[in-house]
Amino acid sequence: MTRLGTRKHPAIVRVQTAQRAEQVVALCNQHAIECIVGVEPDQTEDLTDIERALNPPGPVRGRAQAWP
Repeated sequence: MTRLGTRKHPAIVRVQTAQRAEQVVALCNQHAIECIVGVEPDQTEDLTDIERALNPPGPVRGRAQAWP
């Protein structure tokens, strides 16, 4: 799977105003994140994909096991 925020897997976000959309696009441009921004005044803002692109989850680590 490709990394979130790339051309093949853009971040998809939802905002309520065109002004907020411009702010989000500027932030994405600063961090080289490809994004698709939808302006939907009747929906709640959702920036989850951008947050995940800026702070990707680290690798899953298991507990170290003692060797006998």
